Amino acid sequence: MKFLKNRTVLGVICIALALIICFAITPLFNASKSSTMKIVRVKSDLKIGQEITSKDIEIVEVGAYNMPSEVVQKSEYAVGKYAASEMIKGEYVLAAKISDFPASENAYLYGLTGEKRAISITIPSFAGGLSGKLISGDIVSVIAIDYKEKGETVVPDELQYVEVIAVTDKKGNDDETVTVKPDGEEETELPETVTLLVTPSQANILAELEAEGEIHVALVYRGTAENAQKFISAQEKFLEELAAEKDNEKENINKPEVPQKPTTQVSSESEIAEDNTSEDHSGENNSEIDKVIIDPENNAENTSENNSDNSESNSETEVNSNGESV
Repeated sequence: MKFLKNRTVLGVICIALALIICFAITPLFNASKSSTMKIVRVKSDLKIGQEITSKDIEIVEVGAYNMPSEVVQKSEYAVGKYAASEMIKGEYVLAAKISDFPASENAYLYGLTGEKRAISITIPSFAGGLSGKLISGDIVSVIAIDYKEKGETVVPDELQYVEVIAVTDKKGNDDETVTVKPDGEEETELPETVTLLVTPSQANILAELEAEGEIHVALVYRGTAENAQKFISAQEKFLEELAAEKDNEKENINKPEVPQKPTTQVSSESEIAEDNTSEDHSGENNSEIDKVIIDPENNAENTSENNSDNSESNSETEVNSNGESV
């Protein structure tokens, strides 16, 4: 290590390092900075969910230094796809900002298979839409004011349990969309419409209510998809029974009447009364929608404990038909 103390040796080493830096490292660095690459750039502003066409993008040559690795370099990788986020003119197209499918805010419309319909109803007031608290996945009941101009406020049996798939403001933005003002503050818009997932028969009723009456929406359930499906299944079961009853009525109307021979036997008063009673009860046996009650997930254990306590108390006291304890 004594040679390092020699000033001549140190000078030679410093000169050698300077030559290496000047003639080797610096040219490589300059070459990397001066290298270029072709990328895809946006020609016009794109909104979320908008399909990208060849008119919306262009191929430009830019410096490759510090260029993100996920930048799209070929137009075929962007054309025909959808903007996953808003992009402005002159912005580079990144792989994370495009998607093979429409934006999530419109995904519910692409999931329709023809069995059900998506229909929007207007919220007449702030309170009519649950004060802006509705979200996708909620199960609601639709309340009709002055239903069929009879002066009654009712919940039609066909609209007891309906699923909400979107809540939209007057600008067409869903509740999940956040609008930012120029000053950086978030702008909140009140909901204007509620989009529901319904059957064709339910859609017809909602269209009539939209045109003729005032609508309110009442929240029935918000929680897991499994429990929400129980409400939808109960509603679908009722609609099937209702459709079957209508089909039977049509068959009875179209069925020709067969003349019956007059009978000489006269029924007794008791038999006539029984027949009238059976007819009255037959009218009361119309199918009604099942009442679904879901225990809150957090209170499931408390509910089970209360039920067990109630069962024990009920087992201790027995009453007869007259209400007297035994």
